[in-house]
Amino acid sequence: MIELSPARRRELRAAAHHLNPVVSVAGNGLTQTVLGEIDRSLQAHELIKIKVYGAERGDRDALMQNICDALGASAVQHIGTILVVWRERREEELATTAPKTTTSNSPRAATAKSARAFAAAARRTALIKAAADKKRLSEKRSRSLSRKPGPLGGK
Repeated sequence: MIELSPARRRELRAAAHHLNPVVSVAGNGLTQTVLGEIDRSLQAHELIKIKVYGAERGDRDALMQNICDALGASAVQHIGTILVVWRERREEELATTAPKTTTSNSPRAATAKSARAFAAAARRTALIKAAADKKRLSEKRSRSLSRKPGPLGGK
């Protein structure tokens, strides 16, 4: 398990605030399948929330410890039935899953993005769309002002 400094833990808690849980642990508990899904989610996102159903606080603490020990992750926060876990993305797993090609015309391998990258892309897209809408509206207004009255006397 990776130990985090208080400042880093605070940053991760703030970054995790808007996230939704990506993995749920229910009646069967922490099975190998659930661990595998948590591992894949950590590899893809680095910072994830896990929702735990039907467990007491002590059981949830033990569950958080088991997840962190099994996957080499770090516990960020435990509030109610939500566990927040962080692990740095493992580069060797990316290298084995996506072999590199040297040809320039081959499609690029998909790379996992963090939640921050997705949020930044969404903000850029929204700003571009807003600018285009504003430009289109101003052009429409200028066209309507420059029209000459029709043959029916002002309409």
